[in-house]
Amino acid sequence: MEPTRAISVLDKGFVRLVDVMGDDGAIVQAARVSYGAGTKTVREDAALIDYLMRHRHTSPFEMVEFKFHVKAPLFVVRQWFRHRTASVNEVSGRYSVLKDEFYEPAAFRRQARRNKQGSEGELEDEEARALLQEAEEKAYQAYERLLEKGVAREMARMVLPLNLYTEFYWKQDLHNLFHFLKLRLAPEAQWEIRQYAQAIAELVKAHVPLAWRSYEEHVLHGASLSRTELAALRGLITPELYEKALTSLGLSGSRLKEALEKLFGPG
Repeated sequence: MEPTRAISVLDKGFVRLVDVMGDDGAIVQAARVSYGAGTKTVREDAALIDYLMRHRHTSPFEMVEFKFHVKAPLFVVRQWFRHRTASVNEVSGRYSVLKDEFYEPAAFRRQARRNKQGSEGELEDEEARALLQEAEEKAYQAYERLLEKGVAREMARMVLPLNLYTEFYWKQDLHNLFHFLKLRLAPEAQWEIRQYAQAIAELVKAHVPLAWRSYEEHVLHGASLSRTELAALRGLITPELYEKALTSLGLSGSRLKEALEKLFGPG
């Protein structure tokens, strides 16, 4: 495929879809190998994909792969690469002289009072922005001076800050990509990486709309419950009331039966 347009992210970053292997049809094709001949006469593609997603049959989703070209600050990339199921190739600071491109936020955020690793609200402080820009300038000047003195690129880069931009190629299968998005689209994820996750979600949704619809329904906007939480709900609602509520929302047939059994068990 031809590379898609780049989606701008933050002040200087982007996400660009380079290549895709497979689509909704590839998921269905892989699933029908497992389910045997005749499956396609029973379920439509959308229903089959939804069944796979509901029941966490993940291997058919691994048959679809996306490859992205990303430009992001180093501190975002370090969070990103904690997802270790992808194939990655990043610009090398050993081979190349790194560009003086730094992420400068439109606004600073305050340290969250309750979440030790989070932030909240805006912090209006012009001195904070001046301090950031001064640190960037001095760090890059030191980097250039070290290079001029003959210090190896692999060592000179040590002085560069984490808001320096880098670029990388990232190839991921759809199952693990969905897991990445579940974590990085969450409200508690750092704001900067959420912006990249939103750009990736936009590109993925366009190529696998059926899988995306089921993913939104059962995973992204769904939730799992503990044994204690299930017990509490069973004490508050009857199967009859729950069935009535589910029916009013459009569930019927086997889907309705599955939903009832999820809360109350077979019966």
